[in-house]
Amino acid sequence: MPVKKQRKINRLPHVDYSKNGLYFITICTQKRVHFLGGIYKDIMCVNRLGSVMYKQWEWLTTQYAYIISHAFIVMPNHVHGIIEINSELLCPSVRTGHDLSLHIPMKYPKIKSLSEIIGAFKTTSSKNIHKQGIHYFSWQRSFHDRIIRDTLEYNNIYKYIYMNPILWDRDRNNILG
Repeated sequence: MPVKKQRKINRLPHVDYSKNGLYFITICTQKRVHFLGGIYKDIMCVNRLGSVMYKQWEWLTTQYAYIISHAFIVMPNHVHGIIEINSELLCPSVRTGHDLSLHIPMKYPKIKSLSEIIGAFKTTSSKNIHKQGIHYFSWQRSFHDRIIRDTLEYNNIYKYIYMNPILWDRDRNNILG
């Protein structure tokens, strides 16, 4: 019987990725193929597949009320984003004394982990692209994440995301550059 290769663990051990926090995300297309558009004069011009990415990223914030998108950009073969998971956004509005006297437990949705959220993004965006008859589109397995720990790091990552088209010729994800 062949020995199965051990899968590399991509997330930090002992970190609960469903807890409140800011996360920098990079998701690449399979083999870094330029499916999502191109850079022209330092401006990212998305094609119809790139447009799907913006729509599905916005869908995440409506689907999961505890998510805030701080930044997002589509590049020719990857996307970058900053997602905040904030469970406090699920707090109910102020309850009246009558409501409290009924002892009705408040039901909150389960907070999905970052991997589940990104999995939902990848699955729904792929399905929408495949519905357009483009069955050869696929994402690279997993994604890159970084936990944002302070304001300086947040500002640097935010700037990096929006400067990405201008710096495309030096980007490690640019396999044509």
